[in-house]
Amino acid sequence: MKIGIIGAGNIGGNLTRRLTALGHDVSVANSRGPETLTALAAETGATAVTVAEAARGAEVVVVTIPLKNVPALPAGLFDGAAPGFAVIDTGNYYPRQRDGRIPGIEDEGLTESRWTERNLGHPVVKAFNGTYAQDILDRPREAGDPDRTALPVAGDDEAAKKTVRALIEELGFDTVDAGGLDESWRQQPGTPVYGLQAGTDAVTKALAEASPERPADFRG
Repeated sequence: MKIGIIGAGNIGGNLTRRLTALGHDVSVANSRGPETLTALAAETGATAVTVAEAARGAEVVVVTIPLKNVPALPAGLFDGAAPGFAVIDTGNYYPRQRDGRIPGIEDEGLTESRWTERNLGHPVVKAFNGTYAQDILDRPREAGDPDRTALPVAGDDEAAKKTVRALIEELGFDTVDAGGLDESWRQQPGTPVYGLQAGTDAVTKALAEASPERPADFRG
């Protein structure tokens, strides 16, 4: 599968490592330019590209950048993507620590991924946002392993969600359908499932126990 990754931080870098190891054709980009990604490209066999090129021909595009930077992504970002492509949003809103106050989230009550979707102009699937980056390397397990970790996945596009869940399962994790994007507050920062390293039953329970009220630490 051809996969574009926009953002080469901890999550983006480790997804690049794992997905190339599984044989996928990965293009990776960051805001500083492909010349800063030569070491990651040499290590993994991924192709370092500009952000504008990252989605070209991609069947899956991973957007894993600070939320505040999403509106600055180039226009026409997805113009060259493959038909029926899926977009994974790994982002989180950290108003006090990083992003500043975002009115669409704070005042309109949009979930973080709904806000991201509106800015990208394409449906997104929320996944990996509560996953420790190192777990992507250290915690993959075969299907059926009692220690296999489950990840929540939210989105409105069922075909895209199916693609993303299959990719996550190939990476060595179970998945739990966390509903549509308007329910994705259940996996935002400060919720019981955020950062949870557990199996399907525990993740399902944690999603059900979430509160829609944004914790004070994650309000601007």
